[in-house]
Amino acid sequence: MNKDHSISLWKDAYSQVMKNKLAQFGLITFILMTVLSVCGPLFSPYTYEEQDLLYGAQAPSLKHWMGTDVLGRDLITRLLYGGRISLGVGFMATIVSMVIGVIYGAVAGYIGGKTDSLMMRFVDILYALPFTVFVIFLMVVFGRNIVLLFIAIGAVEWLTMARIVRGQVQNLKKLEFVDAAISLGSSQGRIILRHLIPNSLGPIIVYATLTIPAVMLLEAVLSFLGLGVQPPMSSWGILIKEGAEKMEVYPWLLMFPVLFFSLTIFSLNFLGDGLRDALDPKSTRD
Repeated sequence: MNKDHSISLWKDAYSQVMKNKLAQFGLITFILMTVLSVCGPLFSPYTYEEQDLLYGAQAPSLKHWMGTDVLGRDLITRLLYGGRISLGVGFMATIVSMVIGVIYGAVAGYIGGKTDSLMMRFVDILYALPFTVFVIFLMVVFGRNIVLLFIAIGAVEWLTMARIVRGQVQNLKKLEFVDAAISLGSSQGRIILRHLIPNSLGPIIVYATLTIPAVMLLEAVLSFLGLGVQPPMSSWGILIKEGAEKMEVYPWLLMFPVLFFSLTIFSLNFLGDGLRDALDPKSTRD
């Protein structure tokens, strides 16, 4: 697959994404949420843990745009800081799952035979395990901290990535450029890393954009169970949990975290769908 053809393929994919209104909305919204989460707390006059017990829970006002929680903490500051945690978990766990899944799937697909069968049966066994229970087990055994949360979630989200990459590599290894690399004396590792994985980037990128929201949802579930990040730190999952407990009395404590979380999840799904349509050579285009 020559370089010019690869460049034109990515240019074509970019133009297709830009024609997709939902994908554009997803991209813009996701960038906005990321920028707000990263930069917003720097400009807030409050910190995420600053309490005012006498002030208590107050509805949105000019002083606190999204109100305060029962401990008098500014909700918008905690939301933006929580966005750092939730998006950080999403990005880092997705990177962990990509590294494991891409390498594992590429090796299985290229070597083939009994090695491939054995490796994929191991994946099938892991598929049969309840992911959430497995993550909870890791958190209980090794302790609860933010770094472990990245690794634990990423370690259970790589299975589908491995299957996708394996299928791509099985198709690619039959093409002429792989035969040319073999005839030039390239090792198996070099062929996998320099030729097969780069030519599988389209599906990898698409699935990565869909893995981030899945990881964020799993983090929210863990936070709901009390196994996510620990107070006074916040994530969108923790804020939704706290808001759900007080929703009848202080509805804004649930409304705003759900709004931020839902917008981010929808934006990533719209972007992932747009990328899938753009990078899928079998998709129907106008």
